[in-house]
Amino acid sequence: MNHRERVVSALNFCEVDRIPMDLGGMDSTGISAFAYKRLVEHIGFGKRSPYVHDTCQMLALPELDVIDYLGCDVVTVRMGYTNAFIDDSEWSEFDFGGRLQAKVRNPSIFEVLPDGTVIQRANKMKMPRDSYVFDAEHGGHPIYFEGEIPDIDLEKIKEELEKNRLTDEVILKTEKICAEIYYNTDYAIFFNGPTLGIGIGNYGGLAYFPLLCICDEEKVSKLHDLILEFSLSEVERVLPKISKYITVYMCNSDDWGTQKGLIASPEIFKKLFLPYYREFNDFIHGCGGNIKTFFHSCGAIYELLDLIVDAGFDIINPVQWTAGGRSYKDWKDKCRGRLIMWGGGVDSQHTLVSGDLKVLAKEVQEIVSILGEDSGYIFCSIHNILAEVQPESIIEMYRTARKVNL
Repeated sequence: MNHRERVVSALNFCEVDRIPMDLGGMDSTGISAFAYKRLVEHIGFGKRSPYVHDTCQMLALPELDVIDYLGCDVVTVRMGYTNAFIDDSEWSEFDFGGRLQAKVRNPSIFEVLPDGTVIQRANKMKMPRDSYVFDAEHGGHPIYFEGEIPDIDLEKIKEELEKNRLTDEVILKTEKICAEIYYNTDYAIFFNGPTLGIGIGNYGGLAYFPLLCICDEEKVSKLHDLILEFSLSEVERVLPKISKYITVYMCNSDDWGTQKGLIASPEIFKKLFLPYYREFNDFIHGCGGNIKTFFHSCGAIYELLDLIVDAGFDIINPVQWTAGGRSYKDWKDKCRGRLIMWGGGVDSQHTLVSGDLKVLAKEVQEIVSILGEDSGYIFCSIHNILAEVQPESIIEMYRTARKVNL
């Protein structure tokens, strides 16, 4: 099988010649730019400045020779650019405080302080010298126990959405990119375009918004109506132009789980989120092609898996079976034949960072053997490969997965 055939077969629960694999299809199946730089040098591809496309998580845009070296089958397409062929003229060199020489799309957003701390001017997020990612005070989700739950200004949100509409130029460029990849390569295209944009922690923060879902369902419903209408209007401008080219559509990142349980109840998901997700998924599935819709939700979300299926999603990521006390076997049994699992290939919080290659290989072998049963599985780690992970571990992880007998 070629790359695209392998992925499409897995996404339709059909037989594959080996497990399809991904690195960087979307922002939570990626790799830290710090780890990527070491990986590239270790492989023997020379010293390169990584392309940092996500400047909060500091994720590298994996280049094709690295993807091919690891045996991956997926390329990413974002609005206006891709890793299938990178236009260097759209990137500029930037030194992240003397710690990482990289390329970014807009260096003007950064400021480097004398101590090496890097600040993003607009949102005040910062990356101190001892950090590998940008972060905000209170993680961007402050909570104060005095006073009322912050209100949501629907008119202001509507204005902000309108300000960020896609331009016709970017849409046309994206269409050309997708066509070129489709006709000139055999990679599966993972499309990161307009998402639905609702989330259990999106407005007011992770501490407040779940409370609002309990205290003011009507306001949350109006908010979601507004966002759905806008999102569908954007998808309608883009998707009909590219539906015949793309394999996977990234619909939303909506983290519902902690390490131990859910952030909000399944009843809230069912009442205030599921209907909007279903309408969004139905629209995408109705645009032609054989597009599979992708839902990212971290943490212990095992209890939501049935509802995620009911919402019309085809794919769940990152398959964080390490959270919530359920095994990867439990996840496979719950999803088998009806929900594709994208990720979950190794315990990335412990095994992957340990540096013990024998333990790593054994774990990947065992997990992939189970998750790959009856197809419906794409391999990558649980969430991103962190900055501390050594290149030997990354190579061993993909080498082992590639050789698992189905």
